[in-house]
Amino acid sequence: MNKPNDLTLTPTAADDLDSSNAPNHFNAVLSARLSRRNMLRGGFATAATAVLGGLGLSGCGGSDDDPVTPPPTTNPTPPAPAPAEKLLAFTAVPKSLADSVLVPAGYTATVIYALGDPLRAATAAYKNDGTDTDFDNRAGDHHDGMEFFALSATGTPSTTASDRGVLAVNHEATTDEKLSSHFLHANGGTTSLPRPAGEVDKEVAVHGISVVEVKKTGTTWATVTDSTFNRRITPLTEVEIGGPARGNALLVTKFSPDGTRTRGTLNNCGNGRTPWGTYLSGEENWSGYFFRSATDDAARGNDKSVASLRRYGRTQGSASRHGWETGGTEDKYQRWDISVKGASASADYRNEMNGQGYIIEVDPYDKTKVAKKRSALGRFAHESAAFGLVTAGQPVAVYMGDDSRNEYIYKFVSNAVWSAADATPADRIATGDKYLDVGKLYVAKLNADGTGQWIELSINNAQIAAYAAYKFADQADVLVNARLAADAVGATKMDRPEWCSVNPANGEIYYTLTNNSNRSVNPSGSSQLAPDSGNPRAYTDMKGTSAQNGNPNGHIIRFKEGAGAGAATTFQWDVYLFGAESGADATKINLSSLTADQDFSSPDGLAFLKSTGICWIQTDDGAYTDVTNNMMLAALPGQVGDGAKTTLTYDKADGSKLAVDTYVGKKASADTLKRFLVGPVGAEITGITETPDGKALFVNIQHPGENTALADIANPDKYTSKWPSNAGYGPGRRPRSATIVITKNDGGRIGT
Repeated sequence: MNKPNDLTLTPTAADDLDSSNAPNHFNAVLSARLSRRNMLRGGFATAATAVLGGLGLSGCGGSDDDPVTPPPTTNPTPPAPAPAEKLLAFTAVPKSLADSVLVPAGYTATVIYALGDPLRAATAAYKNDGTDTDFDNRAGDHHDGMEFFALSATGTPSTTASDRGVLAVNHEATTDEKLSSHFLHANGGTTSLPRPAGEVDKEVAVHGISVVEVKKTGTTWATVTDSTFNRRITPLTEVEIGGPARGNALLVTKFSPDGTRTRGTLNNCGNGRTPWGTYLSGEENWSGYFFRSATDDAARGNDKSVASLRRYGRTQGSASRHGWETGGTEDKYQRWDISVKGASASADYRNEMNGQGYIIEVDPYDKTKVAKKRSALGRFAHESAAFGLVTAGQPVAVYMGDDSRNEYIYKFVSNAVWSAADATPADRIATGDKYLDVGKLYVAKLNADGTGQWIELSINNAQIAAYAAYKFADQADVLVNARLAADAVGATKMDRPEWCSVNPANGEIYYTLTNNSNRSVNPSGSSQLAPDSGNPRAYTDMKGTSAQNGNPNGHIIRFKEGAGAGAATTFQWDVYLFGAESGADATKINLSSLTADQDFSSPDGLAFLKSTGICWIQTDDGAYTDVTNNMMLAALPGQVGDGAKTTLTYDKADGSKLAVDTYVGKKASADTLKRFLVGPVGAEITGITETPDGKALFVNIQHPGENTALADIANPDKYTSKWPSNAGYGPGRRPRSATIVITKNDGGRIGT
């Protein structure tokens, strides 16, 4: 997320219910529950009519001699019950280029937590003019993945409370054109090196994670200033390393000579929620924040660390995104320079980048618990971390993707088997140690027949042990360099795996594959790949007069595990949905037959929410933005195999044909896919969570107005977006990333 369409990170190929018959079982249970609920909603009058309607009492005023009409001898026809709640019954939102948040009629969207909002009363109200400070105690920027953790009336963890809770919110990045985050600074900031320390300090602090209490009073949601739960985790917050990489030589730095700690978390994108009630955050595009000198290869003796750095996007001479390493001589600035400078790793920050790129676990209920990075889940450009359905006595599975072109899909399977008692543990981070520090990391390999294998990334795998491009020392090395290990075993390169989520009805796993400009029928160079079964499209999409090649609109793939559920080593797959314009060629592009109420491009955020089972799809697009801003759709998927095999045939430059077999899920209908929201100009729609009753939906609006030129910072009339101030939220006119809460005007559940 927060990157140009299809950003490459490296110079090479990359930067509670378990049911097997889920769809029928889930819908039957849901319909029965909803029908009962709606009869109760009908009120006393409806119930009284049903009970008393057959008594046949006559009206008053007749004489004693008037005949009495006997009651009928047959039962009367009862009145029709109130209509059952129906999912996706709202009217679809049309595509829009307006600088606003559009939701269906009958719904309201309200901003509750925007960039700069204070977390404590002692922090001044946000002025939004570039002069604000104290960002360690304010909302960060570029709100992304998030999760709602319910609180009881007494402030203890709850699984049912729906009027009070804490939001854990990722702050991925900050808007910049050249070096400086121009909306944070009064004059747009300094765009040459060295950078002023004060500017650097602001920019660093807006990254990371927020934990903020939210509460509903009447029908209004708001954050709770000075809540004891409120805190920020920034790139300077001390965190621990967990799992096999803890204490390994690859993690040794000047800050942590024993390799057990690092500072902060960076470029936090997707998220997850553990079955024991903690928050997981994925560190995504972190490598670009680090500087490497032009002579660093030689300084490292051209050792294997050079191959690792190149694979993760840092060739020698790489400039950093913001130039934070030039903020001064203090250690907090120098840690951004990963060049070899000292006599050993404990004397400099040559290994600093090895401390980023993980899933980090945070206890949202207890700020005294130090956050911990889970190295057993691998190091790459993490997005979300989705848990499979947990079953007592079975291992826990976590599904993940590496968001860069031609990267991989992963899963982690714990050694420990699930115990129901761990759903409410005394020490949540210690429970994370149990399930997330010891286990097996797998990477996916897709076959052309709609099957696939999970390949374990282990030092004992002969292909990994003998890999010529990189000599792995131990299992920690395999995990820290998971991309290289996946290369070694020949995993399937995908079209930018982004978020993933598990269908609570049947346990199937859905992954968004955002787009890939490097798919080509006639690939050239090491970075381009021909279409294959799991990534079958290569075409040209016109945006005005600009040709967008490859797979510009993306797709959503899904897996069905084989025997062993989460611990399975085989799976079936198909493509659930293909992103496309509704008018595109139905034989090669619009393979899901999307209509104007459904068409989308570049799926990114993805989450099944438990209250309704709706799958929410969010976009981060640059290909279709001449027609519409980014959006969020609601979907009711079926299951793997509900569609058909399709063969796409391409003409190659040499005159031959390329035939690609793929498997397309059942085509979308008006009852199974519908656009629910369209965002303001320049914004990505991302992050989604709900209250347990499903009546409040929290969504993040990231980087509105991101294409505003630095040169126009003094002229608000030239801002490409003025949201959310143009919606009545906050001072100034500079656009701000923000969390919104969506409610239904009749008090019902979202998506009905």
